[in-house]
Amino acid sequence: MMAKSASKIGDMRVKSDDQLSADLGDLKKEAFNLRFQAATNQLERPARIKEVRRDIARIKTLQTERSQSAPSPSGKA
Repeated sequence: MMAKSASKIGDMRVKSDDQLSADLGDLKKEAFNLRFQAATNQLERPARIKEVRRDIARIKTLQTERSQSAPSPSGKA
């Protein structure tokens, strides 16, 4: 199971910032829909909620890493 998440994060690292932002938006929409399905007992795969939540966290972590590693605009690095 550890290798699966490592490959996911590796796949995400090669994506551009724009692609990550688009993926994040898609995952947030999916999470929204999954919450509604869970509330109305129409959810087929309850584990998908956890997967989506973790994928959102992975993308946000990458975005934070990239923003912190970018040179500061003040020129003091």
